[in-house]
Amino acid sequence: MSVDDGDRDPDGSARRRRLPALAVAVTAALALLCCTGGSGVLLLSEFLGSSDDQLVTTLGCGQDKPIEIKDGLPIVEPYDAAQMRNAAVIINVGAQMRVPPRGWVIAVATAMQESRLSNLPHLGSNNDHDSIGLFQQRPSMGWGTPAQLQDPEYTSRKFYEKLVGVSNWQKKRLTDAAQRVQRSAFPDAYAKHEAIATQIVNALTKGGAKAAGGGLPVNGADLQCASGADIAASGWTLPIPGSVGSGFRTAERPAHNGVDIGAAKGTEIHAAASGRVLVSRCDPDRRGVHSCDVDGYPGKGGCGWFVDILHANQVITRYCHMVRKPMVSVNDMVEAGQVIGIVGSSGNSSGPHLHFEVHLKADRSSRGAINPVPFMRDRGASLQGKG
Repeated sequence: MSVDDGDRDPDGSARRRRLPALAVAVTAALALLCCTGGSGVLLLSEFLGSSDDQLVTTLGCGQDKPIEIKDGLPIVEPYDAAQMRNAAVIINVGAQMRVPPRGWVIAVATAMQESRLSNLPHLGSNNDHDSIGLFQQRPSMGWGTPAQLQDPEYTSRKFYEKLVGVSNWQKKRLTDAAQRVQRSAFPDAYAKHEAIATQIVNALTKGGAKAAGGGLPVNGADLQCASGADIAASGWTLPIPGSVGSGFRTAERPAHNGVDIGAAKGTEIHAAASGRVLVSRCDPDRRGVHSCDVDGYPGKGGCGWFVDILHANQVITRYCHMVRKPMVSVNDMVEAGQVIGIVGSSGNSSGPHLHFEVHLKADRSSRGAINPVPFMRDRGASLQGKG
């Protein structure tokens, strides 16, 4: 399949004709990581007393990497052992309550924003009203007594009770789900913690959460890679089922800034994560003609009907060659897994498929594009086929 071999990006900027293959390195501070399921659990209680200094936990989908162990605890900078211990309590309570792993990430990210994972007392004149504890919940708002809100298990349970009552909370942006619980004066502040919160959840679990640890009953869900319509703990999911055919910036196609996923015409395309629609339109061909309602052909140029979505951490995803006008409009807020369009073959295309791109730093041009395969794998939603 052939797509996007024209000399311009959908944003109108000139595309470089020759680009070297891009080696994507996802740093520990930024990667959204997801453990594979099925091999048993390793939670806080099993780290305590450990003498291993190179304990290995499963990061990504089947990629083993060492993590730092200090005082018997895995450490995710800039958080210390006491803060990681509080995060483990949050995770354990979520597992005990049968809250899916996505909820653990939301809860940990919320506590990171509210207290930096510290069990804060009433801070007097420096306090935000009468807020207390990991989630800065307020006795005056009915969350509990001051003594109860200093108990990390109690306050975690109260957070989850509110969270699971939010409609479609697993598909919402993390910051939106957290805000529905917390009612913060800074509703967008939670988003910036999503990447490290996912790291922390992964560091404190190994192979999933079939057992919660710490004497809690066995009733957690696996923290695993998403398949089909599943949404990973990171909040990401597959845009369509299928395998990658043409890869990212190959030797044959160095200006191919995404990957092609084979699919039949009429297949639904899903938002890979929650976010805001930046672009929803017909991309003109090389002649400047808007002719997206008919099948394209190799060399025609353009993305056809396409959508760009802005996600947390300034990530943009692009979905090209839809069969007809997208189902979403500019500035629409979409949820992970929401249907945004239908697979087709409009634009520069030799047959029905989805051309899928990932861009960093909110840069829609070719300069911001990275290989979607390792990016999606590190978020627990692995694309099958060529990398």
